[in-house]
Amino acid sequence: MYSSNNFQAINHAFLNGDSVKVTFFIRNGALILAEECYFFLMASMRKMRMNIPLSYTLEYFQNLFTNEVIEKGHQNAFVQFMVYRTIDDLPLQKSKVDFVFDIQPCQDVLGLQKTVEMDMIKEINLNTNLLSNIRTHCPENLYAQIYAQENDLQDLILLNPNKRIARSIYGNILLLQDKYIRLPKQSEGAYISPLMEHFITFVHKSNLAFVEPTEITGFETQKADEILVISDEIGLCTVSKIRNKTFGNERFTDMITQWKNG
Repeated sequence: MYSSNNFQAINHAFLNGDSVKVTFFIRNGALILAEECYFFLMASMRKMRMNIPLSYTLEYFQNLFTNEVIEKGHQNAFVQFMVYRTIDDLPLQKSKVDFVFDIQPCQDVLGLQKTVEMDMIKEINLNTNLLSNIRTHCPENLYAQIYAQENDLQDLILLNPNKRIARSIYGNILLLQDKYIRLPKQSEGAYISPLMEHFITFVHKSNLAFVEPTEITGFETQKADEILVISDEIGLCTVSKIRNKTFGNERFTDMITQWKNG
């Protein structure tokens, strides 16, 4: 765990969940998707009404991760970056911010990480407001993680108040059927994801499938040929089973291979 010099153990993230998270990606000893991740961080901080320091430039983060991640030997890694408000005497919107980040090494951030078994949880649902698309403190995620562990699952489908698919615990859900990839719209509660946007842009430009952001009911997962979860936090995971339905992963695996080799 790396933190800025002014790290406080007691802060608004610890006390109130007052923080935002964004993942940066290191691949083959280089920072990739840097602009996309940087602008997502800035947008997330603005949505949380944080006071963005003038020093938080793209060049600042490029230098930070070069010095503290790449030059320390990490060639392929997910960098989980969290910004939080400090405790001071200023109004919240003017309070200073600090950050911590954690490095999670992997073989290839653009590669297939694992295959997961999922189910759907109905006891809780996700909101679909301004903050639903960014990574903030989310007790629903914590509840769902415990539920999944207790039921020998690796992930869960989370619904919005309209009983439609929002996302999974960790990322966004893509359904492949025939020549179409369908995924929940951001207005349904899906995450904004630089990693997913890069993938679906490649799929679209390469004519590998028609991409359709839409509204999806939970039942529609049973009609899919293949299902993919794209998470900025843990990468790309194909789904092997949801309840009694099993899924292949050949076509998504081929798309991922073309994407990372492109």
